[in-house]
Amino acid sequence: MKSDRLFKLLWLSIAAAVATIALKVAAYLLTGSVGLLSDAAESVVNLVAAVVAMAALRWALKPADEDHAYGHQKAEYFSAGVEGTLVLVAAVSIGVTAFGRLLDPQPIESVGLGLAVSGLATVINLAVGLALLRAGRQERSLIVEADGRHLLTDVWTSAGVIAGVAAVGLTGWEILDPLIAFAVVINIVVVGGSLVRRSINGLMDRALDAADLAKIQRVLAGFREQEGIDFHALRTRQAGSRAFVSVHVLVPGAWTVQHGHDLVERVEDDLREQFPHATIFTHLEPVEDPKSFADTELDRSQVR
Repeated sequence: MKSDRLFKLLWLSIAAAVATIALKVAAYLLTGSVGLLSDAAESVVNLVAAVVAMAALRWALKPADEDHAYGHQKAEYFSAGVEGTLVLVAAVSIGVTAFGRLLDPQPIESVGLGLAVSGLATVINLAVGLALLRAGRQERSLIVEADGRHLLTDVWTSAGVIAGVAAVGLTGWEILDPLIAFAVVINIVVVGGSLVRRSINGLMDRALDAADLAKIQRVLAGFREQEGIDFHALRTRQAGSRAFVSVHVLVPGAWTVQHGHDLVERVEDDLREQFPHATIFTHLEPVEDPKSFADTELDRSQVR
């Protein structure tokens, strides 16, 4: 089952976070590098985010009920928002630590061993992050995809930290260590801001992206050409892994109810073929009636 696969991957993410925290803290204790400490702090955020993602996914997969007729998929956006916020909090804490070290640079010890330990943690994050990102895209799960993106960002962060700490060890320029930490902060802020923005867009019922809208328009254009009908009031939104599409179908008023019903069934089938995870709503209207054009906007106008 889809849900079983996603839960297994999130458990893997939690296990990876615990392992990388232990490894990165060990690397920091070996070297005393604030850059490696900042990397360990981000892994703590990974752990909290994975736990939050697990809880949100359980909620999002609950079936629709009387109080939530459209399902619970929007819970995914809360997870992404919490993860993004935690990332930003981590950035602030890292920045404070780095500023103190910038004012009072400290030597780095056992560079080779510390970097080897940190490198092992990075490899773990890379493998798990790629698996999460692939599964999130395949299953259209924002929760799992966001967790994968966060881990892969952590990989790039760790790679930069490792390279920077190695440079400190080779050159003896101790001030590079806090500067590396500040670079990590900038990277984390970008990632955290992106996650928060995606969460806000989802909660605000943002329309499907341009590529998906183009697919919808191609389907509708085919019916315009073949059946001589028209459409308006197209509205779309994304709620986690589920998309919602509604459109009004304008047909000749002389058509029978059965004829119109058969037509909209074909429209819905063709749209659903393009969007298997979508809920499609169609509204049949006679093209000759002026009132058919009174509801093209969100609030219906008065047509006499």
